[in-house]
Amino acid sequence: MKKITLKEIQTLSKEFGIPTSRIQAIKEVESGGIGFDSKTGKIIIQFEPVWFKRQSPYSPSGKWSVNGVERQELEWKAFNDAFEKDPNAAMEATSIGLMQVMGFHWKLLGFKSVGEMWDYAKESEYNQLRLSLLFIKSNKKMFKALIAGNWKVVAYYYNGAHYWKLKYDVKLANAEKLYL
Repeated sequence: MKKITLKEIQTLSKEFGIPTSRIQAIKEVESGGIGFDSKTGKIIIQFEPVWFKRQSPYSPSGKWSVNGVERQELEWKAFNDAFEKDPNAAMEATSIGLMQVMGFHWKLLGFKSVGEMWDYAKESEYNQLRLSLLFIKSNKKMFKALIAGNWKVVAYYYNGAHYWKLKYDVKLANAEKLYL
């Protein structure tokens, strides 16, 4: 349960060519600020039943089919129920860590398996933030916009076409000012 440090964020800044203030801004706005549950030490997850149904032949049943919760205890119950039925589908149907990268992105991010991606993310918040930046880098328009500080484009690609309803671009711009 290793928390990320400013020095590690600066290391990521050098690796990806993104100003440190922008990495800090997107981390602040697009995450809950934590990668691990303080009570259990487990990685923060959001199990997505819709994705599990797409990837697994199981009909809705069990705890996973009635998920829609925000509390980690219940997320883990739903995830574990799905994991018993189909481990890979359960991991692929779950977003993990600081910025909630979906498990089904494992191949896009260069991992040999979804389990390998999970193991990497469970090591530290540094790894979780690095996963998020790899995901952002996989979308050339979003990556260039993050480097340039074009928050409208970043928000569009990260949050969807309706990003403006929750003012994600404004939140990102304001967050960056805190770290300049």
